Amino acid sequence: MNDAQPLQSYDDTSEPDKGPARLADLRAAMAAQGLDGLLVPRTDEHQSEYLPAYAERVAWLTGFTGSNAFVLVLPSEARVFTDGRYTLQVRAQTVQPDFTPDDMVENPIAAYLDGLDLAEKTIGYDPWLHTINGFKRFKKAAEKAGATLIPTPTNLIDTIWADRPGRPAEPIVVHPLEFAGQPFAEKIADIAQTVKDKRANAVVLTQADGAAWLFNLRGNDVPQKPMFLAFAIVSDDGGAQLFVDPGKLTSEAHEHLQDVTIADIADFPAALQALGKAKATVMVDPANVSVKIADTITEAGGSLVEATDPIEAPRARKNAVEQTGARAAHVRDGAAVTRFLAWFDKEAPKGNLDEIQAAEKLLACRRETNQLKDISFPTISGSGANGAIVHYRVTHATNAPIEQNSLYLVDSGAQYLDGTTDITRTLLVGDPLEEHKRPYTLVLKGHIALATARFPRGTTGAHLDVLARQFLWANGLDYAHGTGHGVGSYLGVHEGLARIAKQGSVPLEPGMLLSNEPGYYKEGAFGIRLENLVFVTEPQDIGGDQPMMGFETITRAPFERRLVDVDLMSDAELNWLNSFHATVLADIGPLLSGDDLAFLEAACAPIR
Repeated sequence: MNDAQPLQSYDDTSEPDKGPARLADLRAAMAAQGLDGLLVPRTDEHQSEYLPAYAERVAWLTGFTGSNAFVLVLPSEARVFTDGRYTLQVRAQTVQPDFTPDDMVENPIAAYLDGLDLAEKTIGYDPWLHTINGFKRFKKAAEKAGATLIPTPTNLIDTIWADRPGRPAEPIVVHPLEFAGQPFAEKIADIAQTVKDKRANAVVLTQADGAAWLFNLRGNDVPQKPMFLAFAIVSDDGGAQLFVDPGKLTSEAHEHLQDVTIADIADFPAALQALGKAKATVMVDPANVSVKIADTITEAGGSLVEATDPIEAPRARKNAVEQTGARAAHVRDGAAVTRFLAWFDKEAPKGNLDEIQAAEKLLACRRETNQLKDISFPTISGSGANGAIVHYRVTHATNAPIEQNSLYLVDSGAQYLDGTTDITRTLLVGDPLEEHKRPYTLVLKGHIALATARFPRGTTGAHLDVLARQFLWANGLDYAHGTGHGVGSYLGVHEGLARIAKQGSVPLEPGMLLSNEPGYYKEGAFGIRLENLVFVTEPQDIGGDQPMMGFETITRAPFERRLVDVDLMSDAELNWLNSFHATVLADIGPLLSGDDLAFLEAACAPIR
């Protein structure tokens, strides 16, 4: 990595002022197609959360740049649905009343749609951008409203987006076995066995990070996510086809894939038709395979078996090598973050820092590891009221000074060959106020409650989510985001299968890497979030009737002790905090020296 290479842009790419005119052009294109409405999800044909520039259709149309959105365009309204993370951002980045912000959790899109009177109306959709499950919900809702859903032959936004970026052409490289931990041939054999078990002839794999994991390859098609755009088909006999731009594969990658059939991504639809014509039974995940893929197979004569993507579970359960790598990455990253914390502690009280300067210093500290490949997402660097914007992204236009007697929230992460990190700390500048200390301590208590939880097999994230919220709830407070998400191994910082959230329905399993990040946000004032990453541990005998799993915290950086209200903490909670800090000191202390080490020693000193 070139040290001069910018890893985060502070330019404001949102263009809300252009939204009304673009919306008018889109409605004209809809009318030309005989459509009364259009469904516009923020995704691509791989159902990705993080998108290449060419697929940022919602941002281009509306101005909203958040990672979760869905736009329903009708002749009289254009409703932009998002979640609680973006309540403030969506209002700021769209022009009202041309666009109407809405909450997709409190007012689900399908529920809103089926409450409308759309008798004899036609609603268009791009079949590449809707999953089998998602389309079923929308079809049912549209029919209840009296409308008919019509697939468009091409994406209508693409027809009016004159300067739309092209597809990325970044090189695809081999991810060495010393970091992957398992040869890709073994992974393919495991997938093939799953296909047999489902009595299918093949499985279609559509997720970009899934292809990267399966073939032990990495790319750079999506900013900060070392993945590449590809589809794959694995047969029950162990044969594998990878559909990708062949010109992106390095010579080493070509040699690595010598037993894999490589085809151009443009040939993927023809391969689906071939499966159908062969009367194949094809395994698809209805949660992430598009309607277009399903229809192409069945219309050509094939049949479908719906099942969870067979990559998701083994990818989520990190193998021994990936676990060892993640721990090493977090020690390295924790030392870098602590160097930043020491610098911030010294410089912030002088009153000369702003959000961009802080974010750049944190990046500089990570560069000093000489192992940084990229950041894992744009650093959330929020001072005061900006910290209350859950997924705030600082720009030159919003860059705020870091003021005295205020809170500063920094959520950041790094990509190393041996692991992906994600850490949030809330820092104090000046003297703590009671309105800061109390919610900070309540968030910390929830963080500790989750970190110390013991639970049996079969426990889901939804079962545990309340543990992190209980102290906030008892004081009439809450936060509008999940408590934990999956994290990849030098892959996406947000990874499926399991999560710790009210909707987290997948049982947790040993080896899963998740975040633990409760928070509290006071609009217009400050934000608090405390995030560590944790591994789900193997079941252990703790003296009862059955063994229990738990969490191993692997993040290594201190919390802000000056914001802890000791009177609100139990002895057990203080013991956990002191033990965590002792571990942090022991693990990263040897990597620090001078003022940085002195800061760490003070930050990790026992509390009471």
